[in-house]
Amino acid sequence: MDYSKFKILLVDDEDDILEFLGYNLEKEGFIIHTARNGKEAIEIAEKIIPNLILMDVMMPKMDGIEACEQIRKNPRLKNVLIAFLTARGEEYSQIAGFDAGGDDYITKPIKPKLLVSRVKALLKRYSADNSSQQEETMPGEDLIIDKERYLVILKGEKLVLPKKEFELLNLLYSRPEKVFTREDIFSQVWGDNIIVGDRTIDVHIRKLREKLGDNYIRTIKGVGYKFTY
Repeated sequence: MDYSKFKILLVDDEDDILEFLGYNLEKEGFIIHTARNGKEAIEIAEKIIPNLILMDVMMPKMDGIEACEQIRKNPRLKNVLIAFLTARGEEYSQIAGFDAGGDDYITKPIKPKLLVSRVKALLKRYSADNSSQQEETMPGEDLIIDKERYLVILKGEKLVLPKKEFELLNLLYSRPEKVFTREDIFSQVWGDNIIVGDRTIDVHIRKLREKLGDNYIRTIKGVGYKFTY
């Protein structure tokens, strides 16, 4: 894969971290941009439309969680991947990051080779997602998934979901009445190489139900979830 076409926005208030990240990713051919707080990250992201944002959580002016929430509200940035890079490894911090619309959570310090590997894995999913985008409609149903525009249309109303919420819904929607185990969901939505907290799926399901209602996604206790209509 030619990584020279991928733009990565690095966001951290520590110059040495930005230098470390930028040096190791530029060696792999990535186009690197930097910001030093969440507010600046939003401004730069709107100008360059990066493929991936690697963002610290604790920053001045605007932290990473708030910045992620603002980015997810911007339709122009709907396909941007966001990975939190932070020293805070507690589960509650990870849940807050995913709840805000983050795609991955990388705990620092991290070795350069592992960092590059995680970034490449994220961008491979980005490429696969964007090459297979298409609209899927169930005739006569109230719910439409438009992969090309990353939209969910519910009873004529357009909903812009965070990337992982969209991918989770699309997975369940692709096989109505099929029960997807938690292991299936982790593997197909987050990938085998990404470690997330046990409550990550539950948080995303809860957010989907808040937006779609309780009728579409059913919990199969002790097993997983399924889409029904």
